[in-house]
Amino acid sequence: MSANTPEWLNRLISRATATDGQPPFSDQSLVELRDGRRELLSIDETAAAVLLRGDPGEAELVVDPDARGNGLGEQMLSRVLTESPSILIWAHGDHPAARSLAARHELTAVRTLLQLRAPVHADLGAAGALDGFTPFRPGHDDAAWLDINARAFAHHPEQGSLTQVDLDARMAEPWFNADDFLLLRDEDGQVIAFCWLKVDGDIGEFYVVGVDPRHQGSGLGRRLVAAGLAHLAASGIRTASLYVDADNVPAVRLYRSYGFADHTVDVQYSTRR
Repeated sequence: MSANTPEWLNRLISRATATDGQPPFSDQSLVELRDGRRELLSIDETAAAVLLRGDPGEAELVVDPDARGNGLGEQMLSRVLTESPSILIWAHGDHPAARSLAARHELTAVRTLLQLRAPVHADLGAAGALDGFTPFRPGHDDAAWLDINARAFAHHPEQGSLTQVDLDARMAEPWFNADDFLLLRDEDGQVIAFCWLKVDGDIGEFYVVGVDPRHQGSGLGRRLVAAGLAHLAASGIRTASLYVDADNVPAVRLYRSYGFADHTVDVQYSTRR
């Protein structure tokens, strides 16, 4: 949530998150809503969609838990499809109602995003897992991180396109803590990998984990996960979470080797067949 979104929308997000166990909108969607890249559509402040126009466009939508089952989801989706006939739509949580709604509108599932969780054991902070890592320095490491992030996620539809505006917006969030943003450098001081953790409440999320493509295949991914878990353990966090595309087999295999198991599933639907 953000202080820059309408208060009624913040309340709606809170109620939906409490009921569904996860927020209805991604951080990036809310960043783009605040800076004008996305539009807010609503029905009586009980149903809302955040829309990015394009070909295809992208949207997420939510209905107040107390108003579900009354056709508002149908109305909201119909309005989104009218505004942007070629679109990708996220259904966070893969709920049966969302699957039914997608089927009625002949939407096709094109992407599956897994949320995995794992217990964080207190003794994970041992054995030097954090050796060589230093915290992100806002205003100093921005350009270096944006560069490696763009290259590490060159083929990722959202993460690889982040800009300084997007980074600034995240650093302005209440949950941001530079000490939870771990950088790994080579002997010349160049950033070669990073593990950005989002600690919000009693759960520590592996927010973004990336490796310079020139260093991929050298075992840094495993080192990043170990460092992230060690940092969470030292911070008193006992549950870790992360999101990963279901078809990213090497990454899923890596995370499962550290005890991460399925928690929820997000499905992206398309109007294109």
